[in-house]
Amino acid sequence: MRDKKRLESQVADDEEMVRRSGDIEAYIELAREGEDVLVDLERDIKALAAFNEELEARTMLNGEADPLNAIVTVHPGAGGTESQDWAEMLMRMYLRWAEQQGFKTEMNDYQDGEEAGIKSATFTIIGEYAFGQLAGESGVHRLVRISPFDQAKRRHTSFASVYVSPEIDETIHVDLKVEDLRIDTYRSGGKGGQHVNTTDSAVRMTHLPTGIVVQCQNERSQHKNRDKAMKMLRSRLYEYELEKKRAVSKKLEDSKLEINFGSQIRSYVLQPYRIAKDHRTKVEVGDVDKVLDGYLEPFLRGYLLAKRRGTAVAAEVDDDLDV
Repeated sequence: MRDKKRLESQVADDEEMVRRSGDIEAYIELAREGEDVLVDLERDIKALAAFNEELEARTMLNGEADPLNAIVTVHPGAGGTESQDWAEMLMRMYLRWAEQQGFKTEMNDYQDGEEAGIKSATFTIIGEYAFGQLAGESGVHRLVRISPFDQAKRRHTSFASVYVSPEIDETIHVDLKVEDLRIDTYRSGGKGGQHVNTTDSAVRMTHLPTGIVVQCQNERSQHKNRDKAMKMLRSRLYEYELEKKRAVSKKLEDSKLEINFGSQIRSYVLQPYRIAKDHRTKVEVGDVDKVLDGYLEPFLRGYLLAKRRGTAVAAEVDDDLDV
């Protein structure tokens, strides 16, 4: 049913492109005949250009895991309350983006900060191509601002990390052995309520061979938390294996573009000037408040375009090696 829905959407997009192009051709003919349609023509050309950009981005989402839901984990860096507050701002940014896309979200794990912000948060964004669109968001995000927690009103730099993995479904097999797992239960640190915080409902899973740890505490029952944690672990293991493959061909990856999966991928500057800048793709947005409110399209599209150009460079390198 999911594949059927996707194919129907592609057919509808093709028909919409034909319809819009036909409207523009009709306006051009009317303009040649002396009709005053330039305002309508300009409006439709701009709308078609925006629609074309949207379709172009979709064609770049052709990876095996791209159509899947996205599991997003946010952790503050060093810096105490300042970084924890920044981590919560990032969490809100992605939740707002998901809301604007019409996607659903589920909170899997949430730990409040000591004074403000969060110590960590893991949530699932449910929607078509959620992972494909957010895959490039993994990395360290940097904030520069006048700290609201500093009485001297000094400028602070804060860091928080974002990790995005696909929610693996039955179409992708991940070999997971029971003997490789350590499962711990503990009392939930949630807000309270019936049965919450009174039973060991929270679940922490550790994959011993890799050291990957996931935890879930937002459901009331241990059974549901265990199921969610298992999904998260399978997704992390899938992404872990992909990272190993990328590491083998790191030299080739580094030659693709200016996409370096280093520590800092994007900066959000609120003082002394205001700008959000991606350091891999050089995409900049001056309205940083709009970005923090979920406007991520320029960065997501810029990453996809850069990734596609990098793939083309890699193909040229392969051809040269074959020769």
